[in-house]
Amino acid sequence: MAFQSPLRLMRLNEVLDLTGLSRATLYRKIAAGTFPTQHKLAERCCGWRAGEVELWLRNPQSFTIADLKREAA
Repeated sequence: MAFQSPLRLMRLNEVLDLTGLSRATLYRKIAAGTFPTQHKLAERCCGWRAGEVELWLRNPQSFTIADLKREAA
């Protein structure tokens, strides 16, 4: 598999396929702070950073937004 940058932006369908979550569950987890938030790309376009989604995939049961801050530090 080729190197994938952790800064690469993933669109909604790719995130749903990768995580196995439904759209409603994904947005419910974002609201609860247990999934990384999306980044606005344009007026009607957003994406998720691949590195943040990968971090969630490592530990989906106990992930919190604070994990992203710890990883960045």
